[in-house]
Amino acid sequence: MPQTHQAGPAPRYVPAAKSLPEQIADAVACRSTPLSHLLRLMAALDAEGGNEALRLRLRARIGAPLDA
Repeated sequence: MPQTHQAGPAPRYVPAAKSLPEQIADAVACRSTPLSHLLRLMAALDAEGGNEALRLRLRARIGAPLDA
């Protein structure tokens, strides 16, 4: 049976990718960010040879108690 129209993929919203410093700032500010996500950000920062101030903020957040 012939097709009467061509079905293409549905358009979808793709948010603009955030830079690594923006991702780190968001993760540090959000107290519900999982430790695994913080560790992935630390690995990405290390791979990039990133900013020492960002590394210290991220490291402080990883070591911070949950009720801090």
